[in-house]
Parts: sequence; structure tokens; C-alpha cells
Amino acid sequence: MPNSKLFTLSEAIKRYIPDGGSIAMGLSLESLIPFAAAHEMIRQQKRNLTLIGPISDMLFDQLIGAGCVRAVRAAWVGNVITGSGYNFRQGIESKTLHIEDHSNLTLALALRAGAMGVPFMPTYTALGSDLFKTNPNLKKVVCPFSGDELTAVAAINPDITIVHVQRCDEYGNAHAWGNLGVTRDACLASRLVILTAEEIVKPDVISRDPNRVFTPGFRVKAVVHCPWGGHPSPVPGYYNRDHQMFIDYRNESKTTGLYAKWKNRWVDNVDSHQKYLDLLGPERITRLAIKNHVYAETVDYGY
Repeated sequence: MPNSKLFTLSEAIKRYIPDGGSIAMGLSLESLIPFAAAHEMIRQQKRNLTLIGPISDMLFDQLIGAGCVRAVRAAWVGNVITGSGYNFRQGIESKTLHIEDHSNLTLALALRAGAMGVPFMPTYTALGSDLFKTNPNLKKVVCPFSGDELTAVAAINPDITIVHVQRCDEYGNAHAWGNLGVTRDACLASRLVILTAEEIVKPDVISRDPNRVFTPGFRVKAVVHCPWGGHPSPVPGYYNRDHQMFIDYRNESKTTGLYAKWKNRWVDNVDSHQKYLDLLGPERITRLAIKNHVYAETVDYGY
């Protein structure tokens, strides 16, 4: 039997997230965003990170405001429910933040190339766009078979991919469901994977439904039991999106001073995950928790 990969969140981030590393996060678009992991990165004052992800909602903005980020390779950064990310905007305007602009598709193709172990993926997308002006990892090439002009999207291989999942065993075999976005390819493209999970389950729970395992356990370095670790993003089957939290963050991050107060309350003074849950409060947790469970049809793996 392999060794257990269970860590506390603090231990996992301290051991496996180096200053200057490239980190893929927020890969399922608006769900399953690993906010708890990002907040621990802020508390540990990680520096000079490169963040990789398609949308990531306000997660990237929080890390940028905390001074953790040197560069972003993304399709969009902000607060989906309210628009702009103010820390991101300030980083661009002050020229302290380097941006590699992507569309959702070019970022997906870059991670697919990384997962396949090839140097680039060819596509028709982005031709005629301004992405070539800001992204040196997009090149125009000619197809050797048809003579058509194509875009070559260079592979992205993150140092670490961090994913929040519904359930996982202690050896890194996990189930996730809902919109997975580019999660699978990011995990396969990266050097190592960290999982935060709503539940830690027995291995036979995972092995009974092998098609739902989105990355092999041997690629996972750390597993963290972290209920509500995706809040305020939704986690299908567990809790809904906390819309008010996104609105509050918009109002409380418009200036550097306001953001510092928000960070002090929700991150800096939260020295345990239980303290974060206490800060949310039982009423809010009850309101957001899934009430109407809708289960998938049973499948038969019989032999």
C-alpha cells in the first residue's frame, strides 16, 4: 500500500509551494476554486509567483493584492459577479505585474500540449486577434499538409497545480464532478499536484467509480482535508456560490487600504480553517449548504 499523503493545509503549502513557482489554480472556471489554499499562500507570504488559470474569479486578485504575484498567464482576471479586480488593475497600471494574455481556448490548448508532452498545439483560433501583440508564446505557422496559416500555442507546464475536489482518499485518488474546465490537463501538465478535499474517504469509495478519477494518485504530492475549502465559489453537491461574499469583496477592495482591512479580517487573523468556518458562522453555512440533492444515475461496473 502506498504511503498516506495527508497533510495540514499549512504543511502542504509550506513544503510544496516555492517562492518563484508557477501555480495553476481556479481551473474549473467558476466552481471548485481553491480559496483556502490561496489564503494560506497569502499567510505564508509566498512571493514572485506566476499564476496560471482561465478565469479564477477573484482568487488571483486576492493573491495579487497580497504581493504574492509576479506574473499572470490567464484569459481573464477580476470578480465575475461584479467585474474588475482592483488589485489586478493597480498591478497593470503600475507596471509591477507581467501579463501573458490568453483566450480561454489558447490557455486550454497550452495546458493540453503540456499534458501531452508536446511543444505546442496548432489551432485556427486567435488569428486576426491582438493576442499576438502581448503573448510571445503564440506564433503563426503554416500547416505542412494543407498550407493553411495556423496559430501555434506553446505548451504550459506549471510547477504545481492546486485543485479543490469533493472527495479524495489519503493516497491522492480523487473524485470531482461538475464543470471541470481544464483541470485534467493542468494536473497532467504540472510537475506535482496538491488536492484540498471536502471529504477524505476510503480507497474503495474511489475505486468503485474509476471513471470519475480525474488524475492518477501517483501524481499527487499532498492531500488536505479542507471542508468549505472552495468557499465562496460553489462546490457541486456541497454548497452554493456565496454571491454576497463576491459583492462584499468588490466593495472592500477598491483601494489598497480597504483591501488591507479585508485581508486582515478574512486571511491574516484566520490561523486555522476552523476559525474561517467560525467567521462564516452557522447561519451562513446552513443557508449556502445544498438542500436539494440531485444524484446521478447508478452505473454498473459488474463482471
